[in-house]
Amino acid sequence: MSKRAESKYKIDRRMGESIWGRPKSPVNKRSYGPGQHGQRRAKKLSDYGTQLQAKQKLKGYYGNITERQFRRYYTEAVRKPGDTGENMIGLLERRLDAVVYRSKFVATPFAARQLVSHGHVKVNGRRVTIASMLVKEGDVVELTPRAKEMAVVLESAASAERDVPDYIEADHHKMSAKFLRTPKLSDVPYGAQMQPSLVVEFYSR
Repeated sequence: MSKRAESKYKIDRRMGESIWGRPKSPVNKRSYGPGQHGQRRAKKLSDYGTQLQAKQKLKGYYGNITERQFRRYYTEAVRKPGDTGENMIGLLERRLDAVVYRSKFVATPFAARQLVSHGHVKVNGRRVTIASMLVKEGDVVELTPRAKEMAVVLESAASAERDVPDYIEADHHKMSAKFLRTPKLSDVPYGAQMQPSLVVEFYSR
């Protein structure tokens, strides 16, 4: 299992914006980058730099995705008919940890990955420990009885910080959710603007 060693909020500070839209993000207080040179005037990015930043932002948003995994999503998106950028978003949102996060069972994508890897999530009645598993339309994701009683789960489900998107039908009494359809970019409630077209340009160079 891959593990992100750095603080998740360092991604926010490096990007200069709160990519998850969380009130706790340090960029709400200081918008400059981390480190002793963070307050220097930002250099104007080249086309490559802009594409790289778009890739880092999208990859960082989904938590512990490795470069190898992320490139695999791009390769799969190219194979599918239609817009490659939209296809990438659809694949990322079909990840089991993304569905757990979108369903408001936990507060962050990082916590969603941990919940899955610790065996607290079932898909169609079967326990799954692979956070990168892609759910299909109609699949039902449910927490185990033990997870349903966890304070972090109950707090997240009751939080008004964000809403469940309309491509997921969540029941917070049963702590279950049904994945209704694969979303498009405009359907996904990102906390910051994502530009998958720039990610496609980065990989297709």
